[in-house]
Amino acid sequence: MPSVTCIAPVNIAVIKYWGKRDEKLILPLNDSISTTLSTEQLCAKTTITLSKSIRQNRLFLNGKEERFENPRLIVCLNEIKNRARLGGTVSAEILEWNLEIVSENNFPTAAGLASSAAGYACLVTALAALYKIENQDISSIARMGSGSACRSIYGGFVQWKMGVEPSGQDSIAIQVAPEFHWPELRILILVVNDKKKGTSSTIGMTRSVNTSELLKYRAATCVPRRINQMKAAIENKDFSMFAKITMQDSNQFHAVCLDTYPPCIYMNEVSLKIIDFIHNFNDYKKEICAAYTFDAGPNACLYVEEKHLAELSAFIDHVFPHENFNSKNYKRGIEVKEKHDLKHDEKELFIQQDQNLLKFIIHTRVGVGPTVEVLP
Repeated sequence: MPSVTCIAPVNIAVIKYWGKRDEKLILPLNDSISTTLSTEQLCAKTTITLSKSIRQNRLFLNGKEERFENPRLIVCLNEIKNRARLGGTVSAEILEWNLEIVSENNFPTAAGLASSAAGYACLVTALAALYKIENQDISSIARMGSGSACRSIYGGFVQWKMGVEPSGQDSIAIQVAPEFHWPELRILILVVNDKKKGTSSTIGMTRSVNTSELLKYRAATCVPRRINQMKAAIENKDFSMFAKITMQDSNQFHAVCLDTYPPCIYMNEVSLKIIDFIHNFNDYKKEICAAYTFDAGPNACLYVEEKHLAELSAFIDHVFPHENFNSKNYKRGIEVKEKHDLKHDEKELFIQQDQNLLKFIIHTRVGVGPTVEVLP
């Protein structure tokens, strides 16, 4: 009864993936680039047990049993088994055994925090270890579960290459830079809403592909240029360029969502207040010291270098006050040990918002890819 436990990371795109050219194979309209977040703060954890005594395949997600017939899960499982069969990595008998999959996230699911990416990266990595094909590139298999899952196969900074082959064989993820490349970079996730979003990413993308003229221009003209600029910014650790492109691409992604008919509205009023706050903070600093990006949800992912972290955190506490702003349940993840006291005139520069607009804040950093433990 072999068993494998895998922990896999969330990734947050700084150049967004939105729209497929092939729905079945999940082939994107454009390349994308993401940062892999540390699994110490955000992760999916999956344990898979394989045994001839298991009567039928079973799946448990966050403590609840789900139907195993999910088409994307079946595709990933079959692809892993096909590779194992061709490579002879396990016996024909083992290939016929059933599975029990137990998976959970330590963060909100379907709230625009890339839960499916972490989940499918975790699933595919665990399956690859279980069927002993872990030395192969499996990002293309993870992609068939959830597009952006291919980026969670690697740590650090990751590019998902759209590819050109109809088969999708060249639509894979590659590491642009390792997790230790930019140790000064920090991420603050401002959770505005931890509930399931109204329009799923899958539905939203299909609607955008069918109706948005801006999406066509973005994929053909804007993204190729930004990919090269972003890779250079990462290589040179040029935060100003990194931040500017990140914000511009996030804004354009949500403009595409509004250009979609009917529109997909993922941000809310608090999201817009956060955008305004970051631009005001950068204006006050007279340089780009912080950046925001929003995936398909209202929650903000902020990038900042460590030298500005304490000051930015202090301004967040002031502008977005919370009754429990010093509690560990509100401020999660890495502790911001350095304290920054705002002067009276600094406080006067920013409009203080209503209390408790943010549910909680997660402080994290760029981290490694999936890790696996195999039990005989």
